[in-house]
Amino acid sequence: MRIVIKLGTSTLAHKTGRLNIRRVEELCKVISDLKNAGNEIIMVSSGAIGMGVGKLSLSERPTDIPTKQAAAAVGQCELMYTYDKLFSEYNHTVAQILITGEDIEHKDRCLNFENTMKRLLELGAIPIINENDSIATNEIVIGDNDTLGAIVATTLNADMLIILSDIDGLFTADPRKNKDAVMLHRVEEITPEIEAMIGGAGTSLGTGGMQTKINAAKIANSKGVDMIIANGKDPDILYDIVDGKDIGTRFVAKG
Repeated sequence: MRIVIKLGTSTLAHKTGRLNIRRVEELCKVISDLKNAGNEIIMVSSGAIGMGVGKLSLSERPTDIPTKQAAAAVGQCELMYTYDKLFSEYNHTVAQILITGEDIEHKDRCLNFENTMKRLLELGAIPIINENDSIATNEIVIGDNDTLGAIVATTLNADMLIILSDIDGLFTADPRKNKDAVMLHRVEEITPEIEAMIGGAGTSLGTGGMQTKINAAKIANSKGVDMIIANGKDPDILYDIVDGKDIGTRFVAKG
């Protein structure tokens, strides 16, 4: 299978913004094993700004664009260094791809992106994609990596998009506030009732929330790609998802 795995900041980093070393090491091990089993893996990795916040010892995630871009530039270096080191231990090669909204919307650039990605997969590499936060502006920004994951999955005709975050899935209400909230394991159609269930933004270090995940599901499903939301606290969950078990919430593609 061709699988796109989106890793949220909350999965990769502690609340301090510093890398969650134990979890990232386990993620790289499991992803390497899934690749060894014959799957093509594409990663969409958040965490650059969050890790830059930690590396620069900032007290909180910046709100102004220059500081965000500076944090992204610092954090992206640490992020890719870590991935390269950990995947090398399992004899896998990683490739860094940084894109902006303009790269996707421009026909020739999008074709170049698609061709590069396909060649990297043919060569056995693990592409690791992030938005180019250090140069992106409001005019060319994609905005969040849930949406980016969906765009990548549909552009490359992936079999599955997995979004790992700090939530278990889609609930009928906010489980942190309502003990009667029930998780939906399967969503066949994103109805107005489904959209009414979503809460607000994610963690203070990330940009996503359930709204961005619902939007990503719409993009993925409309192009025939199933999307699964699951909690990334235990990387072994990826095995169960790939095996088709009822983990998290699966948004089923149309057709």
